[in-house]
Amino acid sequence: MNEDPSSSGSGHRSWLDRLTQALTGEPRNREELLEELRNAQANGLMTPDTLAMMEGAIAVSDQMVADVMVPRAQMVTVPVDAPLPEILRIVVDSGHSRFPVTGENRDEIVGVLLAKDLLKGFVEGGSRCDVKGMLRAVTWIPESKRLNELLKDFRANRQHMAVVVDEFGGVAGLVTIEDVLEEIVGDISDEHDEDEAAGRIVAQPDGRFLVAALTPIDEFNERFGTGFPDDEFDTVGGLVTAAHGHLPAPGESIALEGIEFKVARADSRRLQQLAVRLPAKA
Repeated sequence: MNEDPSSSGSGHRSWLDRLTQALTGEPRNREELLEELRNAQANGLMTPDTLAMMEGAIAVSDQMVADVMVPRAQMVTVPVDAPLPEILRIVVDSGHSRFPVTGENRDEIVGVLLAKDLLKGFVEGGSRCDVKGMLRAVTWIPESKRLNELLKDFRANRQHMAVVVDEFGGVAGLVTIEDVLEEIVGDISDEHDEDEAAGRIVAQPDGRFLVAALTPIDEFNERFGTGFPDDEFDTVGGLVTAAHGHLPAPGESIALEGIEFKVARADSRRLQQLAVRLPAKA
């Protein structure tokens, strides 16, 4: 008589049984849960993108604001006493929607200016619009705040940006809800991002090509006559990351279909640019 594999006498449990136990009970550790999720992906029960999103959601609870914030030196700010044409230029050139407004120095943040408020004020009042009267309150948070807590606060208070302060009370940077979400779902690009379509693939004098990591795989295939599949990954950066099995650091390289992909630029969260060398022609 055949035994029921779900009976208590069976020494084997499916990955779903173990995952269900981990999720409905108290997981013994996070590594065990991640292992089950990776096994599920390996068995074809979820896509690599879904796995990456779940891993990102789990990792967020261990990350702090300091890990993802825009550093103070890279913040786009608006001087409170700047003339209106200068403020408009800053807003248009940056493509952002929210701007810390500074007083006498960059450590004195007196408010937050929303591009939509500025546009409305300019339409209604022209050059006489009162920029100072448009400023909204600043949300201050410490560098050590956990990202999952910050996301919860953003949602509860319907906020999208906070200014980060260091242990001495100085401005350390800023963080947006997009920065947090990108840790979970990956890069969220728009028309103002660096890698514009026209400059995704740039030939170099030494025969290599600098390729933006966000270049679609089908665009890469069309340019170089390659046949990389795009059913699991949309971008060249996703393809290369998956081939490595981890997020490669600058300088790491890998060969795929005889083509060398070397990481030219990357940060702690994503690939940015790859140096590609095609195989020598016979």
